[in-house]
Amino acid sequence: MDNIQAKARYHLAQLDKELEKVPQLNQFQTMTGVPKSYLALGGGALVATLIFFNFAGKLLSNLLGFVYPAYRSFKALESPGKDDDKQWLTYWTVYGFVSILESFTDVLLYWFPFYFFLKTVFLLWLMVPSFNGAATIYVRILRPFLLQHRDEIDTSYSTLKSKVSAVASELDGSAAASH
Repeated sequence: MDNIQAKARYHLAQLDKELEKVPQLNQFQTMTGVPKSYLALGGGALVATLIFFNFAGKLLSNLLGFVYPAYRSFKALESPGKDDDKQWLTYWTVYGFVSILESFTDVLLYWFPFYFFLKTVFLLWLMVPSFNGAATIYVRILRPFLLQHRDEIDTSYSTLKSKVSAVASELDGSAAASH
């Protein structure tokens, strides 16, 4: 039991260390006397409970899958290193793939109990660097598929691009003729 308590104290201290970087949480702790790690854990538990019981589960799950990664992507783009850029670019590639799959299967998936909770756990697995979930999906599924079909995709893209350019030129010509 002492070992579990020691691990819990260690992880709380690590969380507090990370939360030190957020001035609003430091101000909250000063004003209330409640440790910022308790606020973060309580907020996380509240969101997890809302998603688990599907009170705004879709909204909260999608916000979590978009807002935090978008901010981390911004930070990665502004940092001098390129490793974090690759991590977030991989995340967005997998996120897009999952979103497209979900759009085809949503009629079925929404009937599964705790779907949004499981989706949220999956999105966390994708985005948390220590789990490296996005890289796993990319390397094992997306990359082999894309490498196998690269020429077909490039040809289809070029054809579509030509057709769109032709339509745009035609629209420009008819708009100029009508003035």
